[in-house]
Amino acid sequence: MKKITIIFSLAALIAAAGCEKRDGIDDDLSFLNSVSSASIDKIFDISDDNSGIVKISAIGEGVSSSIINFGHGTGADASATLTPGNIATHVYPEGDYSVSIISKDLVGKETSNTYPLKVTYRAPENIEPTIDHNANSVSVKAKALYASSFLVYFGDVANEVGTALPANGTVYHAYTAPGAYNVKVVAVSGNSLYAGAARAELTTETTIDPFTFKFPITFEDAGVDYFFGTFGDNQGFATVANPKVAGLNTSAKVGKFTRGAQGWSGTYSPQKYFIDLSTTKKIKVLVYNPDPALVGKKLNIELESAFKGSPGNGVAVLKMPLTSSGAWEELTFDFGTIAGIPADAKFGQLVLRFNDAADGAGAVIYVDNFTLTN
Repeated sequence: MKKITIIFSLAALIAAAGCEKRDGIDDDLSFLNSVSSASIDKIFDISDDNSGIVKISAIGEGVSSSIINFGHGTGADASATLTPGNIATHVYPEGDYSVSIISKDLVGKETSNTYPLKVTYRAPENIEPTIDHNANSVSVKAKALYASSFLVYFGDVANEVGTALPANGTVYHAYTAPGAYNVKVVAVSGNSLYAGAARAELTTETTIDPFTFKFPITFEDAGVDYFFGTFGDNQGFATVANPKVAGLNTSAKVGKFTRGAQGWSGTYSPQKYFIDLSTTKKIKVLVYNPDPALVGKKLNIELESAFKGSPGNGVAVLKMPLTSSGAWEELTFDFGTIAGIPADAKFGQLVLRFNDAADGAGAVIYVDNFTLTN
């Protein structure tokens, strides 16, 4: 009997323990009502590099998630949903905004707060324009700290509207008269999407030389520097007396081309005014060949330094054979036949080559009266 009594007592003890509730564990969830997201703090981390990037955080007691309405943007870009510990990032233009944060607590209760946000860009600094000349035009590039883009004023038009210059871009302008001009570059703050109000500017004087060396090229004006530089050991180019004052050419002065040893040798002539193919497509030139052995050899006319950089060098190239010796003849170079030349193309440099199919120095030809025509 004593053994049975001990077993019964142990069973009763286990049963009694199983019926007892531990402290703090029951079905009462009312404590959640005291967990609220009413106490919300906001964090704006505004970039200082004019990118317009703002990082937004929302923290608070009992917050399970937050919806950030940026006060800027449309559709999916106008808001973001955050979980605790995360941030939202948005790009703002310069200005004033109202950012609302709707926070939800553990029991689904929402709290909404609105906060003012002011985004101000700093003015650009250290403007560095690059102004290059090409015939009667200039090309302008620029860089500056804290600048998103630029405006360029070329200084030759009253009430001028600035020409937009993207960062890392280039703009071009052709002047219609020689003189000194103030080229103003205005750096605009902001980022690649939005232009800010903060600005800085720098003015640089640039001089456009008199438009003396231009088509038609006649070699008759003593005040004009008919510059034909040489390359590839070309033996020279000079303004000389007409060797044959008769027939097609009775002018006093002409150009004398003396070829170098290498087939690719030639002359180059930066023009003070563009060779404009927008209205005329052909170049005509008078040529005098004193050597019968040169009949059939070809004269090249090549146009380079295109306005706005297109097309590149090596595209506008034409070659025409000499057909006679001992008399002036007219050769026509029709650049309208080259598909790669835009209809409005303008070129700043004239290049001549002769008989580039073979090496051999000393060949002489005379040229005169370069004209643009249709």
